[in-house]
Amino acid sequence: MKKVITYGTFDLLHWGHIELLKRAKSLGDYLIVGLSTDEFNSRKHKEAYHSFENRKKILEAIRYVDQVIPEINWEQKLKDVEENNIDIFVMGDDWEGEFDYLERSCEVIYLPRTVGISTTKIKTEVKDQ
Repeated sequence: MKKVITYGTFDLLHWGHIELLKRAKSLGDYLIVGLSTDEFNSRKHKEAYHSFENRKKILEAIRYVDQVIPEINWEQKLKDVEENNIDIFVMGDDWEGEFDYLERSCEVIYLPRTVGISTTKIKTEVKDQ
């Protein structure tokens, strides 16, 4: 079984998120999503509209997602890869090069972002209305 992992906040879920999850799942048999906790988002100076528990429920309902784990800090990725026997680590290409250090333990793939949509764009448009 080929295992894939990706990470994110996944707040205000949109089709770009779904495309990322669909493409990540297509690379293997089992997709794990590391979901940023509210506390971790706070340390990153990032505020999510939905709580961790609600974002987790939403992700667990998506057919491409097999498991959701909490992302509590930047440093846990190597541990997650090793403990979950991950074959492929996936992130959006806006993170290009940031996780190349994981290549000693798994394949690292940066997928192109979905053009025309982002949580930041949604928040800005709603705020401006």
